[in-house]
Amino acid sequence: MIKIAAGIEYDGHDFFGWQAQKGLPTIQGHLQDALSRVADEPIQVFCAGRTDAGVHATGQVVHFETAADRALRAWTMGANSYLPLSIAVKWAVSVDEAFHARFSALSRRYRYVIDNSPTRPAISARRVTWHPYPLDAAIMHEAAQSLIGEQDFSSFRSSECESKTPMRNIHFIRVTRSGNFIVIDIQANAFLHHMVRNIAGVLLKVGGGLQKPRWIKDVLYARDRRMAAETASPTGLYLCEVKYPESYDFPPEDGRFGVL
Repeated sequence: MIKIAAGIEYDGHDFFGWQAQKGLPTIQGHLQDALSRVADEPIQVFCAGRTDAGVHATGQVVHFETAADRALRAWTMGANSYLPLSIAVKWAVSVDEAFHARFSALSRRYRYVIDNSPTRPAISARRVTWHPYPLDAAIMHEAAQSLIGEQDFSSFRSSECESKTPMRNIHFIRVTRSGNFIVIDIQANAFLHHMVRNIAGVLLKVGGGLQKPRWIKDVLYARDRRMAAETASPTGLYLCEVKYPESYDFPPEDGRFGVL
């Protein structure tokens, strides 16, 4: 058997999330179908991080095993010929038997993109979160620094979260503005279900002046989801990078999306 790792990019708007579901269009479902046609055998893929309905990725990583001996180019060009336009395989690399897209990952990085314009966007409507009221990115950044480090993120996990522990280690979180766009850039060892969207919801309250920056500490220490804000929309969320040990020489993030 051969083990292959691959980088995947997708617009999540038209799909019911990552995980394959019978009778529903999902990222995993389409990808497995395409790779199975290339391999001429059933293929099961495992991802670095499952994304919800409407969430996008520019840096998702998957792995799969196959008995099919194909050129690496076949796993990209061949699979892409069978995939819908909103899903693409960016690269494929042979890996050792020990590699696992999820369990070998050292960190995941997400970006949450907000269009802070008074009028709604059209072209980017499915790819950003529109917030028409003024936001102070500097205050949002200041407040977000309280989340750095290994802490209990119970206040930022959904009721459907299956993780055995609410402890996560945020390596960095940055909030920056570029014109009308505000980007929340966050990296951690791993994330709880809805964690980034719940953090974004709290920061939107702070940035809009509805809460003081210190409020985010109160929410964190409460360890109670009811103390936080509404879960922010999935449309602005991107899984943009997964890091692995240096022994795995994967292509870097290409940064083709400007503010992303």
